[in-house]
Amino acid sequence: MQIGFIGTGVMGNAISQNLIKAGHNLTVYNRTKAKTDNLVALGAKWAASPKEVATRSDLVFTMVGMPSDVENVYFSDDGVFAGLATGKIAVDLTTSKPKLAAKLYAAGKKLGIEVLDAPVSGGDVGAKNATLTIMVGGAEATFTKVEPIFNQIGQAVNYFGPAGSGQHTKMANQIMIAGTMTGLTEMLLYAKKAGLDPKKVLETVSKGSAANWSLSNYGPRILAGDFKPGFFSRHFLKDLRIALEESAAMNLDLPATKEAKRLYQVMVDDCKLGDQGTQGLINSYN
Repeated sequence: MQIGFIGTGVMGNAISQNLIKAGHNLTVYNRTKAKTDNLVALGAKWAASPKEVATRSDLVFTMVGMPSDVENVYFSDDGVFAGLATGKIAVDLTTSKPKLAAKLYAAGKKLGIEVLDAPVSGGDVGAKNATLTIMVGGAEATFTKVEPIFNQIGQAVNYFGPAGSGQHTKMANQIMIAGTMTGLTEMLLYAKKAGLDPKKVLETVSKGSAANWSLSNYGPRILAGDFKPGFFSRHFLKDLRIALEESAAMNLDLPATKEAKRLYQVMVDDCKLGDQGTQGLINSYN
């Protein structure tokens, strides 16, 4: 299949590599061209714009940073909708706003283009190992068409309903992660202050009822002083803001998530650590 991929950052690059390994003909675009060099070396074709990617593709994946980036990639004069032919499919993997997902779906429908929102979870490790969790919204018939491709980049693929449902599911996911990341951070700070061996504490609690994905994947990175982004903290702050915006629209108060958002806001806005991974939250406590 002719597949296009727009946005080859940390996760997008790893996903693209898995699509190439699966035997697909891939066309790629990224604002920083150098971030596609390794993919071109593996056989992908470079395109100069999202429109050019779309023109060459039957299926286009997008994975960019912010909702404003999504809007631009799809609606600009050299965007996806300007190049994708009738009957083709676009899938936005970006974690974005449910309302924007619905807007993309509606705009695509007018053009005869099928659109899915399919945000992912699993970080850089999941992207590299093709073990992502993929949460999908849009027309179920479109999901059925793309599901075999999803299964080549993820291991838990689920359809949740109309356009925007995938994004709502990702918000639920991020709300949960907010709790595990603040818990991990403060657990390690407490252990250190109490004079305990942080590595031994981490190994011990990971075997009991406190075990969770953040603990297992980010705890060792913190102890090693590795704050490289598997997922940028500035993007996580964006996600928490969206989650709270959607919660407010549903008259739902989430005080713990509000506090997590405040802590990441300190990290990103005050400490200027937005380019660190989410595990870098511990650095804003110093």
